[in-house]
Amino acid sequence: ALPDLQAYLTMGSLEIFKSLQLDQDYDIEFRASGSLQAIHTEAQYEYARDRVLTLRSQGYSVELLTTREVLSMEPEANPRLLGFTYFPLRSQADPVKATRALASAASRHGADVITGREVTAVHVLGDSTFRVETDDGDIRSQVLVLAVGAWSGPLGKMLGLNIPIVPVRGQMWATEALPPKVFHTITSAESAYDWSLEPNGSGDAPPELTHRGKTRITRHLYGRQTRSGQIIFGGDRQQVGYDNAPDATGIEVNRGHAAEVLPFLNDVPVQRTWSGLMPFSMDGKPIIGKILQVENLYIVSGLASSGFGRGPMAGKLVADYIHGGHRPQVLAECDPARCVTASGCPESR
Repeated sequence: ALPDLQAYLTMGSLEIFKSLQLDQDYDIEFRASGSLQAIHTEAQYEYARDRVLTLRSQGYSVELLTTREVLSMEPEANPRLLGFTYFPLRSQADPVKATRALASAASRHGADVITGREVTAVHVLGDSTFRVETDDGDIRSQVLVLAVGAWSGPLGKMLGLNIPIVPVRGQMWATEALPPKVFHTITSAESAYDWSLEPNGSGDAPPELTHRGKTRITRHLYGRQTRSGQIIFGGDRQQVGYDNAPDATGIEVNRGHAAEVLPFLNDVPVQRTWSGLMPFSMDGKPIIGKILQVENLYIVSGLASSGFGRGPMAGKLVADYIHGGHRPQVLAECDPARCVTASGCPESR
């Protein structure tokens, strides 16, 4: 049986990152660090135990560890926690360096990488090709892939399409450079447990958010220590339109959550904060494949908070689809036909 889509995208992207670092001489700070998910309560422990059994039955590499076992791997972990879920195959890399490496590798294979332009209109021409208007000239293409993240909705409207992707703000904070103290990627079971109680969200918003409107409903956490020594954490997922200014209250909540897992962070000041917009689909699934309403149009979006970790393989699968003419079987569950609809006739000239 095929792995499910998320496993396929994760492991495929992992191999692409490995190849960049190990085979193509790009330093993206790739490290097979493994990941530890902290367990705070008895209810979370029962959830984690059941989830580990389910994941192992599906072929995942995952273990439930005691806090004592984890202290030999992460000496700064809070000894009062009830345990950790350990994902040994999870890895980390620097997003900026990895993005630049992917662009460089594409250029080496003949791609033109154009940055700093704003798309102002997209036109479908009479021969089913495209003219993309930007604030610095037009671009023509035979095939168009919408890989525009949180801006999928506005770009879709330019083509007469309703694409049910909404922007969700995520935010991060970082410490100054410190000696090595954190050796794995660190997460918490709190949000996974809370979301498991309401897996489909509220109906008028995507699933797996940390807020309903302005009200916090859970705390989400992920973080790591970079090669330079900075400790970086984040986690909030809030639907606030295209407002991507960091929220100081959310940063403090996230910092407190991180300190529950790694108590030394109570004494380390925040040096900088930043935020960005993530593309969440209304049903929680990615939207990857061919858009049937417009010939030669494809989309890769809806990867939510895992665009970095799963995006490379998503891009490769769509490239294979375009060049081979056949949809990879694993993309069946994220077919745009399930949710992308026409809102009117695409503009044509």
